[in-house]
Amino acid sequence: MTGRYLLGDYVSRAMAHAVYDKLDDGGYTGRIPPCKGVVAFGSTLHDCETILRSTLEEWIVLGLKLGHPLPIIDNINLNITATREPVDAL
Repeated sequence: MTGRYLLGDYVSRAMAHAVYDKLDDGGYTGRIPPCKGVVAFGSTLHDCETILRSTLEEWIVLGLKLGHPLPIIDNINLNITATREPVDAL
């Protein structure tokens, strides 16, 4: 059986949209254009990427908790409301 990790896929695909720039001081900045406000800074490109991923994860959790619409990335839509079915059949 193959499992799908929707949130993990969303994070990975969002990170594929990341844009990095080298700063004048030698550090780096990163952002994910579809995810407004997700920005990170790091002294190395690796640090910046790590911080950007963490920022993205926190941004997603907060957005879901507050009910903010999240961008659909590569056909992954986290905005779908879960439905509950009665458990009468048990």
